[in-house]
Amino acid sequence: MQSLYIPHLLQLRDRTQTIPLDDFIPGLDTLTPLRGQMTVRHGGTFLEIKVQGETIITLTCDRCLQQYNHRIILDTSEIIWLDKNAGLPAVVPQEREVAWEDLSETLSPNGYFEPDTWLYEQLSLTMPLRQLCGKDCQQPTITTDESHSPIDSRWASLESLKRQLLP
Repeated sequence: MQSLYIPHLLQLRDRTQTIPLDDFIPGLDTLTPLRGQMTVRHGGTFLEIKVQGETIITLTCDRCLQQYNHRIILDTSEIIWLDKNAGLPAVVPQEREVAWEDLSETLSPNGYFEPDTWLYEQLSLTMPLRQLCGKDCQQPTITTDESHSPIDSRWASLESLKRQLLP
């Protein structure tokens, strides 16, 4: 997906560009491409970005370590302020107080908007924090080895390798 040169948005009808989405997002391993639509509107002093889309990603269950597929549905919007000082290096003290209004995304009005990066960030935020393959997911059962302490089944292959290597 190409970068959008922000001043070019001013020349479009309604200052809006609609981007159909049907591609994989770099850096995010998904089973299906992200399908949907993104709208970028130039509001004079800000960009308004809206996206609706979905994809499927393979996750690993935190409890049983089995892989499972999870559908990610993205339906979000964001305002990014345009600030002529956004790309300039600033001398920032190591510790400073930040006001709530300063906690916003800014871009240069003469710069570029990177849809791929923005989509990657939004998809990452929609992934579940607790990755469980199902409601009835159980922790693997623990088997006992006659000569050793109980072994979690997730470590069984490592235990068999250990037996092969050590006499």
